[in-house]
Amino acid sequence: MTLHTFASGSEGNCLLVSCGSTHLLVDAGISARRIKHSLMQLGLAPDDISAIFLTHDHTDHVCGLATLCKHHATPLYASGGTGAQLRDRLDLPPQRLHMVTTGQTLAIGDCRISVFPTSHDGHEGVDYRIDSDGGSIGILTDTGIVTDEAFDTLCGVELLVLESNHDVEWLRSGPYPYYLKQRILGLRGHLSNDDAARFAAEMVRRGTKEIVLAHLSRENNTPVRALETMQRMLDIHGLTARISVAPRSEVSQCYEPEGERCRK
Repeated sequence: MTLHTFASGSEGNCLLVSCGSTHLLVDAGISARRIKHSLMQLGLAPDDISAIFLTHDHTDHVCGLATLCKHHATPLYASGGTGAQLRDRLDLPPQRLHMVTTGQTLAIGDCRISVFPTSHDGHEGVDYRIDSDGGSIGILTDTGIVTDEAFDTLCGVELLVLESNHDVEWLRSGPYPYYLKQRILGLRGHLSNDDAARFAAEMVRRGTKEIVLAHLSRENNTPVRALETMQRMLDIHGLTARISVAPRSEVSQCYEPEGERCRK
């Protein structure tokens, strides 16, 4: 079981989880051309993708879908709210779009995918935990708070992709207009470095071995700031985990739930 991020940040989000011959794309927030190029770097093609799972309907998570859907018949999975938005936007045939519900677990190939709600200002946002015989990977981004369902579902996950969007003081004193600052800081906005660090400490107590920080703001955060905040929190509680930051716009190193890294 492996994880690669293809892009992570406000300009676009996309990652790939592979379990044997099962390849799951989570979000398609970069161009179809970039997705294809990223897959090629891993020896894959778009037709190798078993399914595309969508977290919500914001452009930085779905902008590559129209072209992908035009040229490839990959099944799409999304919540009812997200699915309704995409069906109108992309003119999808009913058989292409599969609705998921929070609390649901479904099987695709070698993977078991659990769905849980987020708290974001898209249309019925969700995130996912993916389990296989090779381990477990959890994804939690684009949420203003950690929902109870997210906490319960992600407990014990070995590898966690976790939003660490902004430093609160940098955001408050930065150049964004007031309404945008309030949106990001709100309950339906994005997790701050501090919020991510507190949640990560709870997850490490419950068995998480590795954390990949994701969706960092370009204007209100830096990888160094996010890593320092996370490491400080783990140190305070006497906890140990591998932590890193997902690259903003290139294919990441290969992560495995056991923490061993493989070559691209």
